[in-house]
Amino acid sequence: LAAGYSEYLSVIDQMRRTLGTSLDPHAAYLTLRGIKTLKIRMDVINRNAEQIAEFLEGHSKVKRVYYPGLKTHMDHEIARRVLKGFGGVISFEIKGGGEEVMKVMKSLKIIIPAQTLGGVNSIISQPSTMSHRSLTVEEKKVVGITDSLLRLSVGIEDVNDLIEDLDRALNSIT
Repeated sequence: LAAGYSEYLSVIDQMRRTLGTSLDPHAAYLTLRGIKTLKIRMDVINRNAEQIAEFLEGHSKVKRVYYPGLKTHMDHEIARRVLKGFGGVISFEIKGGGEEVMKVMKSLKIIIPAQTLGGVNSIISQPSTMSHRSLTVEEKKVVGITDSLLRLSVGIEDVNDLIEDLDRALNSIT
């Protein structure tokens, strides 16, 4: 599905034919069906993420939270002006290292360890061993990836259940 200036659409159409990026009928149906509820899902995700970010920021086992919806985020004012919501991805560093991160991830009951982002289910990942595992230690340092960093993609589950899950998992570390 694409809309825009015809000169751009002709390039997109050529790429689609060359690369075979056409959707099969069922995938197109699912896309059209999903678009109808996208705003509702994103509203819930944004609301959940804001509450979870605030919870994490006040947790004793969390060293730092990266979420543009927090007033403490360096780009909060810009994000507030240009975004309709702050999104559903929160990165945070826990006190400790890789061992503590693994303990937290294994202690979660609702939030699933995985690398994907943006679904209706909440997932969590450790970028240093998952999405960014191929980077050297120096490259990870340059982009701010530490062993204590977790990335949470917030879904549409009940926010209180998600906060309880995170609280229980974080409190499992010493």
